[in-house]
Formats: sequence, C-alpha cells, structure tokens
Amino acid sequence: MSHQDLPASATPAESVSQLVDFIRDGEKPPEQWRVGTEHEKIGLLAETYECVPYEGPRGIAAILEAIATEDDWKRIFEGPNLIALEKDGASIPLEPGGQLELSGAPLRTIHETCHEFHSHLDLVRRVSGLRGVIWLSLGINPLHEVRDIPRMPKARYDIMREYLPTRGELALHMMHLTATVQANLDFANEEDMVRKLRPSLAISPIVSAIFANSSIASGKPTGFASRRVDIWQATDPDRCGLLPFVFEADFGYERYVEWALDVPLFFIVRDGAYLPAGGLSFRQFMSRGLSGHRPTLADWATHLTTLFPEVRLKKVIEVRGTDAVPPGLICALPALWKGILYDADARSGAWELVAGRDAQQRQAGLEDVARRGLAAELAGRPLIELARELVALASEGLRRIGHAGRRDADERSYLDPILLQLESGRSPGEEILDQWEGDWGHSIPRLIEYARY
Repeated sequence: MSHQDLPASATPAESVSQLVDFIRDGEKPPEQWRVGTEHEKIGLLAETYECVPYEGPRGIAAILEAIATEDDWKRIFEGPNLIALEKDGASIPLEPGGQLELSGAPLRTIHETCHEFHSHLDLVRRVSGLRGVIWLSLGINPLHEVRDIPRMPKARYDIMREYLPTRGELALHMMHLTATVQANLDFANEEDMVRKLRPSLAISPIVSAIFANSSIASGKPTGFASRRVDIWQATDPDRCGLLPFVFEADFGYERYVEWALDVPLFFIVRDGAYLPAGGLSFRQFMSRGLSGHRPTLADWATHLTTLFPEVRLKKVIEVRGTDAVPPGLICALPALWKGILYDADARSGAWELVAGRDAQQRQAGLEDVARRGLAAELAGRPLIELARELVALASEGLRRIGHAGRRDADERSYLDPILLQLESGRSPGEEILDQWEGDWGHSIPRLIEYARY
C-alpha cells in the first residue's frame, strides 16, 4: 500500500453510505483498466546468510537511500527513519522483516509491468551487490526463525506485533518471514466488482497451488509446498480467509463494508503519531470515537489496507494468495489474473470451474494446497486439472483483449512459465524439495544459489 493511495482529506466518516461511496469511487470504465503488481523479496548478507538489518552501511535504510539517489525516488520518513520511496505511481515501502517490495504502478499492459519489474530488479541487484546483499525469490525466509529477524522501525508494525499474536499463533511468522506477489485490478461498477471478486476468491486456491514456493524454512523442509499459505491460516481469523459472505446472493459493496466495519482496528494516525485502537472495531470507532478523535475517510482508507483476505476490496481488487516466485512467474501472475478477470468469457469459465463448492470445500482445498501444492484436490477434483483449464481460459482471455495495433500486443507468452510448471505437474516449492532431497543433498548454499535473483 503506497502513501499516494491514502486520501489527504480529513472528511469525517459518519455513515455506512459514505464508506460504500469511498469504494465506489474506484470504479473505472474498461478503457481505463490497469494492472498493478506488487512483489516482495527476502534479503540475506551474501557472505554469511545473516539477515539484513535496518541500520548500517549494508542495511535496508542504506539500500533505500541508494535507490533514491541513483534513480531519483522521493524519500518518505517517519521521524528520522526512511520508511518508503515513491516515484511515478509506484512505491518501495519498508516491510516488517526487511523484505524489499516494489508496489508497482498501475499499467496498461503486462509488457509494461514486466519491464517495470526487470528494471527494478536490475537496480536493486546493482545497489545491493555493492553492499554484499542478495535477494531471494522464495515465499518464506529459508533459514531464520522469527526471533532472528531484525525489526524494521515503523510504528504501525510495532502495534501489529503487539496485537496480532493475540489473534493467531503464526502472526509474527507472517509479518517477518513471508514474501508474496500480488496484483491489483480495476472494476467498472458494483455488478462488475461482484463478477470479479467472487470468482477470484473461488479460484484463489488454484492460483496459490501454481505459485506455491515455500517448502524450506529454518534450514529444513516445512512439510508444506506453501508454508506461507499455511501461516496465513493462523494469523487473524477476523481479517483473513476466503470470506464466505462474498458467495451469498446479496453480496455487494455494502456487504463488504459491513464486514470491514466489524474488524478491529489496529490504530489511527493523528499528527504523524500512531494511536493503538485496543481492539475497537471501526463500527465502534464511528459510534464512540477513540481518545477524543472521530473517524475520517483517511482512517477508513488505512483500515481497508489492514484487512488481509485472500482477495480484498479497496478502490481496486487485490488478489493476494501467492508466494514470491522466480522472475518469469512474477510476470506470469498479473498476466494470469488479467486474462481471467478482464475478459467476460474467461471470467465466466473460471467461475464454472469452481461453482457449487461450499465454504468448507473451498477452505479444505486451500489447506490441501498449502500442504501439497499442485498435487492437492479441490472438492475431489485434482488441482492440476483445474489449473490447466484455468490457464487455458486466461490465455484465450488475453487473446481476446489483446491491445490492437501494438507490435507487441500478444501477452499470452507471459503464461509460458506457468505452462512449464503444469507440464512438470509440480509447483515451484515441490521442485525445490525434490532438489533438496536429491542433487542438492540438503545444501543451503545450493538452495541460496538457486533462489537468488
């Protein structure tokens, strides 16, 4: 979530209809639809494999400063600490455990998205290499425990570290060990939002299986193809999950808002200071205030960014269910979702693949995906079959919505890395585990060399 997404307005938030209209304000006509991609990387010191601290000449702050200097990014501070960079609609925020994220700009084509990613990666490798820091394309830190991870100096994370462990036993693992790749997509109106968000949640376990990539942690097999997906199941039941109410007939903006209203706040921000909410829900905040403060639309915008379902609604639809992966698959992720969600026939086909499953079956499928990746099943059907059909739908969707008149119009080639995964029948995490138990002989250096960007 970049700072430019937060409204500067201090408009009081006084009614449900205001909160609904805040989301409705994100509506865009199809000709303005874009895709934004977010991807995180896990850093280590190259020589020792230690975690990267915040401070010092090889720290996260020094790397952010080098990026800002070399590529003219705007610096964002919290007190004396550099906590984010911003440029041209993109941001590089400070993550809880020092993961390095690019929250990419909303772009028209996957060609532009992939160029943005590779340009960012070249810059990060250049400035990090000079400091002896490497970055890994894995969904979880492969070596370190939560206690080993340096805490990044950001006030919102201090409050989350206090609150989240009261809700889920693996919440700190989520904050400090995991890394993900996500995409943000637009919607035209309320009906279009429902037609996109509902199938997105339903197929999310399938997409998570394709990208499952966190099978090694603490220097040994995790027992999961995606330990990251498993960790999210024990983070916070109030704000995470597959949102069963989305599949009910009356779902729309207001149902999502009503759910969000009852999720406890982490904090509010006043004059640059973060004030813990102490478990107060946003609905309670609206009715009684907090420490003499009344809610604003800026508070609501911030609150929406602290909800963590597999797919979430803000002024965009954010699909969140996938592990960080190697570069080819990072470009494939937004291509897959664009082909499905921006083409009506592909979207309908995707929904038909999973329609009729109930909440228990969807949840069981997601838990099986965490353990077995593409070997999992969803309601008795092999995930690998569903994945192949889903990617075929996405490919046809991309073909139909190709940007006419551009020499490089066809975006289907970005799905090729997924097709290779499906041909092997294994997710990235399953392949890593095979190598770990086979040719690598449990070698940490072999794993690091394989996974480094």
